[in-house]
Amino acid sequence: MQRFRVEDRYSDIAVFNKTVYLAGQVPEDASQDIVGQTQNVLMQIDRLLAEAGSDKTQILMCQIFISDMKNMAGMNQAWDAWVAPGNAPPRATVEAALANPEWLLEVVVTAAQL
Repeated sequence: MQRFRVEDRYSDIAVFNKTVYLAGQVPEDASQDIVGQTQNVLMQIDRLLAEAGSDKTQILMCQIFISDMKNMAGMNQAWDAWVAPGNAPPRATVEAALANPEWLLEVVVTAAQL
């Protein structure tokens, strides 16, 4: 097993048997609206997957925690512009209270290594 970006409490990435597990990714700038926060989180996911030797075409499962379902359309707008055509992964979207009330979403991804 490999761990990347290891903190005291968690790692951003773990790789085991050519499967990449990302920690939940949250917006770096919580002042943005749902579209901006989603774009920021997806950019972080791209960066982390690349670091682990993968990319968004290899996503096996995506879990999205959204603070309010009324933001679903804006989140989907950013998601639809980002997802690789023909490679939309299995996805679950759940409304949840997030650790920081300014965060509008948190995204967890599991992917295969290239």
